[in-house]
Amino acid sequence: MTGLGERLHRPGVTPVHRLPPQCKLVATGAFVLAVVSTPREQLWAFGGFALALAGVAVAARVPPGFLIRRMAVEVPFVAFALLLPFVARGPRVEVLGFALSESGLWSGWNILAKASLGTAASVLLAATTEPRQLLLGLERLRLPALLVQIATFMLRYADVIVGEMRRMKVARASRGFDGRDVRAFAVLARSAGALFLRSYERGERVYLAMLSRGYEGRMPVLHDAGATRVQWATAAVLPMVAALIASGAWMVR
Repeated sequence: MTGLGERLHRPGVTPVHRLPPQCKLVATGAFVLAVVSTPREQLWAFGGFALALAGVAVAARVPPGFLIRRMAVEVPFVAFALLLPFVARGPRVEVLGFALSESGLWSGWNILAKASLGTAASVLLAATTEPRQLLLGLERLRLPALLVQIATFMLRYADVIVGEMRRMKVARASRGFDGRDVRAFAVLARSAGALFLRSYERGERVYLAMLSRGYEGRMPVLHDAGATRVQWATAAVLPMVAALIASGAWMVR
């Protein structure tokens, strides 16, 4: 995988990198479930989750800057969380001279904390696992083979379509297209239609090429992604710590 996969994956030989993908997928999912089920009022619990993820990042040798830059995908959730205290109803409290909704503050904190932790866990998963290995892990977890293949083609050809878009943009610019007013909508609409047709035609050519090479509805598995009990136990450390923190948060509530 190139492009998107290279921007998300950080090669390494750490113990986290060496874990089978299905172990990391289950561990990440269990961690996120523990985070989501934690009461929002227990602020210390979210600090514990963050420390647990920081430990994984240190073990995987993923720099903080790498992690933070790739967490930019959650910006819409952050904006929504910051807006909630101003628009929510209910009792108001004064913070820095602003009258903010108390329920809105809690709701915004709930969204911000849980979305950030979930995003950070997903980024760590992608940083320590190649995209193809992630798909193999999903297949080992008995995800339907058809869905795995669709995801495989999506990852592989997303960069192809983006490259086609760049070439079309250069072609428009070389012909004097500016695109700064409403009149540009017609040109952009025709470009979108042309991009769809080119992508469809390329997909047909690729499919015929695969058939000519013996494709029968299933991609060949080049690497075995089996996991040992020790590897499962190693991957279970993070969700077990998260489960203990979530349980403690419910007990002291």
